[in-house]
Amino acid sequence: MDPESRTNGTTVTEFILLGLVETPGLQPVVFVVFLFAYLVTVGGNLSILAAILVEPKLHTPMYFFLGNLSVLDVGCITVTVPSMLARLLSHKRTVPYRACLTQIFFFHLLAGVDCFLLTAMAYDRFLAICRPLTYSTQMSQTVQKILVAVSWALAFTNALTHTVAIATLNFCGPNVINHFYCDLPQLFQLSCSSTQLNELLLFAVGFIMAGTPLALIITSYAHVAAAVLRIRSAEGRKKAFSTCGSHLTVVGIFYGTGVFSYMRLGSVEASDKDKGIGILNTVISPMLNPLIYSLRNPDVQGALWQVLTGKRALA
Repeated sequence: MDPESRTNGTTVTEFILLGLVETPGLQPVVFVVFLFAYLVTVGGNLSILAAILVEPKLHTPMYFFLGNLSVLDVGCITVTVPSMLARLLSHKRTVPYRACLTQIFFFHLLAGVDCFLLTAMAYDRFLAICRPLTYSTQMSQTVQKILVAVSWALAFTNALTHTVAIATLNFCGPNVINHFYCDLPQLFQLSCSSTQLNELLLFAVGFIMAGTPLALIITSYAHVAAAVLRIRSAEGRKKAFSTCGSHLTVVGIFYGTGVFSYMRLGSVEASDKDKGIGILNTVISPMLNPLIYSLRNPDVQGALWQVLTGKRALA
């Protein structure tokens, strides 16, 4: 037994992740589909990042935050999918105790930064539409960097808190996780210790980490909607709403899947629904973000064309 495991009472030194499918015949299909999703997500997000870097028109606060979001999306899918693909290749479903906790830490770190960055993007839209005269001073490069740095600091504190809290629990019984990555709700169900305090901590910190940013996003967009409705020209209203539509779509997907994942701690068993939500959270959402942001944005499309072909798009 691991000496570290003995000190905290844990006898489980590794967990068994059941993965997405237990039928051997379906595993190659899952491997190909998720490898493709991973490559598309990484390629799409890095293309958006490259487009933002090469196109001077995109050197604005909104695209600075979007570039950071693209890096986070690559990180988020990298925390979960490659290890799942490696297990499918090796046919080894075990994950060491420490590796499981490390995955939880990085997953919550990146998801936490995502939360705050989406809030910063909503604040940016609020300033751009409701306070256009003071926008350049209120959203200066220094302010942008401070918002990103504070996002990382708060998310790091949150991730470390949860990781330390779950490391205090004892795991002495079953070690089978009905999922394709390690996360808090699944480990709570396997612990021999009482998880009441951990669940309370998850709800309390979750309220601060997700509830507060969501309230700020809703407040920002309430002001934005009121300002846009005061614009007399239909074209002006359409342009203002189009800059917010992509962001609101991403916020809806991110918070919708997040709330469903962590507000169902009362379930007795981890179900296939949890796996579905996990796929939405860690794979589909990061894969869709580049598409959502580039679909109706000619500036991003032009910059992407330049990145992919080396030529400027025709005006």
